[in-house]
Amino acid sequence: MIQFILKRLGSGLVVLVAVSALTFFLLYLSSGSIARNIVGDQATPEQVALKETELGLDQPILARYLDWVANALQGNLGSSWFTSEPVANALATRIPVTMTMVFTAMILIAIIATLIGMAAAVKRGWVDRVVQVGAIIGDSVPGFVIGIILVTILAIQMGMFPATSTISPGVGADAWVLSLTLPVIALLINGVTGGAQQIRSAVIKQLERDYVRTLRSRGIKEREILFKHVLRSAAPAGLTVLSLQLIGMLGGVVIIEQIFALPGMGPLAVAATSQSDQPVVMGVVMYTVAVVIVVNLIVDLLNGWLNPKVRAS
Repeated sequence: MIQFILKRLGSGLVVLVAVSALTFFLLYLSSGSIARNIVGDQATPEQVALKETELGLDQPILARYLDWVANALQGNLGSSWFTSEPVANALATRIPVTMTMVFTAMILIAIIATLIGMAAAVKRGWVDRVVQVGAIIGDSVPGFVIGIILVTILAIQMGMFPATSTISPGVGADAWVLSLTLPVIALLINGVTGGAQQIRSAVIKQLERDYVRTLRSRGIKEREILFKHVLRSAAPAGLTVLSLQLIGMLGGVVIIEQIFALPGMGPLAVAATSQSDQPVVMGVVMYTVAVVIVVNLIVDLLNGWLNPKVRAS
């Protein structure tokens, strides 16, 4: 198992380095005159050149990247070129909002999708048809559309929830709950429909296996067969789907946070990208890649625990 973990960590490190290098070079090619944007159109060429020297933009791109890597390894991601706020501080104040919303949604998706998917696979009939229709609708309606509908009806018209976030430093848990409920529901609707469909398919395949018929012939209770044997065997497929949903959610949450005015990673990423604020963009990208690597590692470990053949491969 240790060798298995080391291999996954090694591959994750390679991905992290590759993405950081690719992002850094792409930002360099698409940045344009950043120094001119910072100092303003009325600045003299001397002032622009001075700002380029201050930011290190007059250095070769490879030297700048290696310097960024050296600082990042020491925990220094630099400061925003436009606000001078340290990138680490900007991330630290926004990550809790995004991660609370995403992981709350994923936990609920995992529980609800598993129960609905298993019910559809076992009961079939109208339950199965409802799940399949729901999966089609869930896949066809984007999360931001659901978010707009929720905020229009439940927040603006009915006043049950705040239309915009009330999360700020020092607020109580009630503000977090009220502000995150609608965004979580928007993520939940999309995730549950797709996840339930995939789990349904995985459970049906397991129910058709010979070992299920053998267990039934021995008089083992159906509930024990389902939750102790079938669910364990179907879990790797379900975990893979849930991990892909979480990774996709990290991108989709940008729009959701904009709709609900949440102080999360979404607005930070949008503002930094529009301004070509390279230190902040690099920080956001590294945070996202790190989350993806950790999620994939956890899924691989769970799959390896559930299925020893995965560790052998």
